[in-house]
Parts: sequence; C-alpha cells; structure tokens
Amino acid sequence: MATYHLQLPRMGESVSEATVVKWLKQPGDRIEEDEAVLEVATDKVDSDVPSPVSGVLKEQLFAENAVAQVGDVIAVIEVAGVDPGESTDSRESASPVAAPTEAEPHGIPGVEQLERAEPQSQGTDGRFYSPLVKNIAAEEGITTQELDTIAGTGSEGRVTKQDILDYLEQRKTAIIQTETIQSPPPPVDGDRPGTASPAANAPIVEHTAPTVKVSPQDEIIEMDRMRRLIADHMVRSVHTSPHVCSFVEADVTNLVRWRNKIKDAYEKREGEKITFTPMFVEAVSKALRDFPMVNVSVNGSQIIKKRNINIGMAAALPSGNLIVPVIKHADQLSLVGLSKAVNDLANRARGNKLKPDDTQDGTFTLTNIGAFGNIMGTPIINQPQVAILAVGTITKKPAVIETEHGDLIGIRHLMYLSLSYDHRVVDGALGGRFVKRVADYLENWDINREI
Repeated sequence: MATYHLQLPRMGESVSEATVVKWLKQPGDRIEEDEAVLEVATDKVDSDVPSPVSGVLKEQLFAENAVAQVGDVIAVIEVAGVDPGESTDSRESASPVAAPTEAEPHGIPGVEQLERAEPQSQGTDGRFYSPLVKNIAAEEGITTQELDTIAGTGSEGRVTKQDILDYLEQRKTAIIQTETIQSPPPPVDGDRPGTASPAANAPIVEHTAPTVKVSPQDEIIEMDRMRRLIADHMVRSVHTSPHVCSFVEADVTNLVRWRNKIKDAYEKREGEKITFTPMFVEAVSKALRDFPMVNVSVNGSQIIKKRNINIGMAAALPSGNLIVPVIKHADQLSLVGLSKAVNDLANRARGNKLKPDDTQDGTFTLTNIGAFGNIMGTPIINQPQVAILAVGTITKKPAVIETEHGDLIGIRHLMYLSLSYDHRVVDGALGGRFVKRVADYLENWDINREI
C-alpha cells in the first residue's frame, strides 16, 4: 500500500491559511476520487477540500478548529494499486493542489507583478510571511524588524493571522497603559486664582474600553467565526481609510418603466428573473471606465491602478452575516450576462456553495440597502478597495419636471446613491463626479432598449 499526502490547496489570491471546520471523513473511511474529505474556512469563504485520489483515510493531521497553512499536509490517504516503489514525493508533485503556472503578465509595468506575488514573503531574518500577514502588518504600521520579533505558531514557526492579531491586541493594551493621561498635580499654595495653565484645566481622558454591565436578564451571544472576521475587517477598514461620503438623488423612472415592460418576457425566455442589481452593476462599470482612478488600491505610498473591473456585490446570508461575491470583468458582460452572474452568485451565497475564487480580486463593491427598505446609508469600504456604493430603495415622489413648455409637477421614481471613498486617494471632486456619473447612466436609461 502506498500513501498519498493530501495538502491544503491554494484557496485564492492572498489566502495563505485556513481553519479546519469539520472532517467529513474519519480514519478508516473509504474516499473516492474528487470526494470531499473536510470543510475548511478562510477569512473569505468556507469550502470543501476534495481528494484527488481514491483510497482509505489513514490519518488526520489537523484537529477541528486548528489552522493550517497552504501546502501543509493535512491528511494521509492509503492508495491501493500503486507501485510500492513509487515515491510519495513524485505523487505529490503530480497533485492538482500544486499552484498552476501563470502566463507572463503584461500591461501596466509593476502592477500585475504585485498582484501575482509569490505566496510567501521573506523577512530580514529569513522567516517567511504570508501575503495576508504582510498586508495586516502594513496596515497597522508594523515594520519588518518588528514582525520578525513575533513568535509564530504555524508550521516551522511561521506567523499566522491569529499570531499577528494577538500581537496587535497586546500592543494596543500596552499603548493604552502608557498613553493614559494622569491627573495634573494640585496647584502650589500661594498660586493666584485664575492663573492655572490650559493644560491644568483640561479634562482627564483615559483611553480604555468602556465596561459593559450585564444583568441577569441579558442574553450573551458568542460571535460565530464569520461574524468575528467581519468585525475585524470592518475595524481595520475604518482604521486604514479616512472615510468620506457623497450623495446623489437619481430619477430612475425610465429604468423602472423599462424593467416593468420587459421582465415577464425576460423571465419566460431566460427562466429567471431580472432584478435592478445588474443594471446598477452596469452603470458602475461604465463609470469606472470613465473614472479609472476610483478603480484603484493603495499599497503604502503607491497607488495601484487596476486593469480589470471586478464588482463585488454584498449579499446577506440566512445567518445574518455578510459575504461579498465578485463579478469578474463586469464591464465586458452584457446585461443578460450580468443578470445571470448576479443570480448565480446570490443563489450560491444563500446556499453556502461559493468557491474561494468567487470572493477574490474585487476592485469595487456595490451594496443594495434598498432591498431592506433603506433610503440611504454610509457603507464601510471593503479593503483593499477605495470606494463602495450603496443604492437605496426606489420610491415614488412628487418632483419638478422641466419641459420646453415650462416646469411641471409629476410623480417620479427616485432613489439615493451613497458613495463612501478613501480620502487618501479619492478627493471630493473625483468622488462626487463619479457618483453623479453613475446616476446619469441610470437616469438616461433607454426606454426602448432591447435585451
């Protein structure tokens, strides 16, 4: 009997580790080729790990809730009918978990090379760090020298995401202790009243977290893994980007009338409904082509101008959590293609069937808060992007209509667009012009458009 070492496969760009959520097979169980062996979770999405060979599970090398690095051997499988002289190394080299060779990048010099970086980066002392760890370090201002001092709990002493988050929490506590402003000393006897310095009269500020009181009637709910990841992602986003918001009210009467006119025929022809979301995605894609400096990311003092337009759409899960699947090359899809992509991703998100690649490489995010009856919102940027657009509910309102014969009052379908953007690289003029351009595309919708 030969053995096959099942490795944790690559789970998409920038993902270097995963948590073992559940073993679907136990030692002694028969495994067929391409059958799922275990469920793993990253900070992006949950996924199954299939076996590329048939055999019997001999050993589980990681317990549930343990964190494994990409490339780690996570299970040993006995494989029948294999030449005993064949080495495990040769079989592993043929394993489909090996990273595929990518074509030589072309286009903007230095951009694709950055996006397609090797899975590991080396520190000053020869240690290797995953892109996720390096990104967190860059966002938190941790130097390479400081990173080298963090004790790693990963394979061969590598620093995992949890290691660096624990370090940041410890550093935060130390800063709080050293930055607590002490009460000023009392004035010396003989000081004249009214001559105290402004600092002496300043209120005492303590940088400590507020204490939460829990009464016997309160219910304590522990955050699940995804909610903790979302919370961490949101806090880091606000810490990283100075958020600014711009708002535009759009008259989408023509858009509403057009959809009402074609939706029944479209559903009969395509077998699925057409919602407003693909129309919003199309307008955003066009505006990003017009204003490419919104389709960027920030890397230290560098602005990375993205060549592809990949639109993430925030989707609420039945659990109440949030996930952002991505429509790749949205600007190259027809409206029918966008509609099918939106429906497919939304359905698979609700069924917890998204693949790791489905949540990768987004360059801009759209969130439809109108689905919950909200008129507007101020969304938090989905890092490392620099902008996110919220679309509110479409409501009927009386509005002034300008005609060649004078102004009239009519009933129109109006909605608010809310753009949050990173003021480090997107100024008010650019952000305001961008969201206005999105509104223009929606307002000028061709009522006679064929689909």
